[in-house]
Amino acid sequence: MIFDLHRLRLLRELEERGTLGAVASALAFSPSAVSQQLAVLEREVGTALFEKAGRNVRLTEAGRLLADHARALLAAADAAAVELAGLGGEVRGTVRAGGLQSVTRRLLVPAVAQLRTRHPRVRWEVAELELEQALPELRLGAMDIAISDEYDGHPRPRPAGLSCESVHDEPLHLVLAPDHPLAAGSGPIAPAALRDQQWVTSPEGTGHHAMVVGTCRALGGYEPDVRHQATDADIQLALVRSAGAIALLPALTLPTHDPTLAFRSIAGARLHRRLLAYTREGPRSPALTAFLAAVGEHLDDLRTVQGHSG
Repeated sequence: MIFDLHRLRLLRELEERGTLGAVASALAFSPSAVSQQLAVLEREVGTALFEKAGRNVRLTEAGRLLADHARALLAAADAAAVELAGLGGEVRGTVRAGGLQSVTRRLLVPAVAQLRTRHPRVRWEVAELELEQALPELRLGAMDIAISDEYDGHPRPRPAGLSCESVHDEPLHLVLAPDHPLAAGSGPIAPAALRDQQWVTSPEGTGHHAMVVGTCRALGGYEPDVRHQATDADIQLALVRSAGAIALLPALTLPTHDPTLAFRSIAGARLHRRLLAYTREGPRSPALTAFLAAVGEHLDDLRTVQGHSG
């Protein structure tokens, strides 16, 4: 029996995403087109792969068995594509990269700008997204690399089948308006002095929000007044400048030499954020290797700038 890899990928997508609508949305197909292709696969194997579940379908035992084998077949096809891409000496193919906002702005976009001329035969795709969105895309082969972050005491998942490596470690800084009473001087600020301050964090449920709340609880024994929430670091900084809020942000999100902001550390604490690069396990294509190298070059440049500004 000859299996169509395209239909097997649809089967894996259905197993992972759960509904025909979710598969269609992820692949920019219509739900009817997905359903038709899966029906063809079912006829080809000669046994029921799906059964009705309300308005949707779910995999039968045979469907789950084939989905398990599809995973291995698709991984083998991906490995063959990687080896073929390495022949001939010219870097080509597609690299689909995703990351949270600060990573996308400060690392992914500059890397693509550099590589467009260095490797013109590669198609570079960049998306801003959170790790929770990126992990399914990585597992299914719809994305090749995702860079996320984790804070001290708040580790990120290390899913099976994915490689996760730390690529950058950076300090966190308290950020205040220059005329804020706590901004006077240049030394660290005692945790107790932050008890009655208003804070701006990323939205509740994010690692950044949990880190700020956990830091205040652990170092000061109090619940912070998180009055403002924003995913965009620029919005957080605007609230610091204009609303009297305090932020606790990693160096990569901060401008250099900005007179409208004051930066301090928290006394008695060494707070850091790590950047994690997630890829699928197995061989990497020359294009993905080149992309990781370009990201590393930009990280080296940023570390130099941060060292000079510190």
